Amino acid sequence: MSLSFVPHFFQQGSNSYKPLLKHSHHQEVTMEVGGNEFTEITLRPLDLSDIDAFMVWATDDKVARFCTWDAYTSKADALDFIKNKVIPHPWFRAICLNGQPIGAISVTRNIGNDECRGELGYALGYKYWGKGIATKAVKLVANTIFSEWPHLERLEALVLVENVGSQRVLEKAGFQREGVLRKYITLKGKTRDLMMFSLVSTDPQS
Repeated sequence: MSLSFVPHFFQQGSNSYKPLLKHSHHQEVTMEVGGNEFTEITLRPLDLSDIDAFMVWATDDKVARFCTWDAYTSKADALDFIKNKVIPHPWFRAICLNGQPIGAISVTRNIGNDECRGELGYALGYKYWGKGIATKAVKLVANTIFSEWPHLERLEALVLVENVGSQRVLEKAGFQREGVLRKYITLKGKTRDLMMFSLVSTDPQS
């Protein structure tokens, strides 16, 4: 499994956020992960106490490959990120397997004339790729974000064109593929093409 292009929420350094209301939202869904083993996938706020779990995926180059951020090398930097970026973020959640964070997902709001749109980003620990967990997490967000944020009418996700796994995740979660944005971003020293996906508030929930 590959990961989506994460728009803002994992970028080290000069990251900035548009403040909105905080939520303590907690969601649950029961899913099967291989064989007959049933596990719970939940979303909850990420906290400083989650630092060790955070470091598992945030230090992994395989996870960072398709994202805007480079893998973390310092626990102090990661703690600073959680304290100053994650906790104040209007909608940032840990993806949890049986209560243990294994990744993260966020929705970043636009402002002004673009406030009807939000941008989805997520990352998941490498060992959990290909198990349907990312799809479940995206569905959890898609099924609630429009009611939580009544101003929101469109949820977007931008994915590197070579990130086929994340494109499948989004399509399984009900997003529509809209097209390629050519030479859209300079990422890790290269100008890259992105695939645009969207879900609008009037789309059927998957």
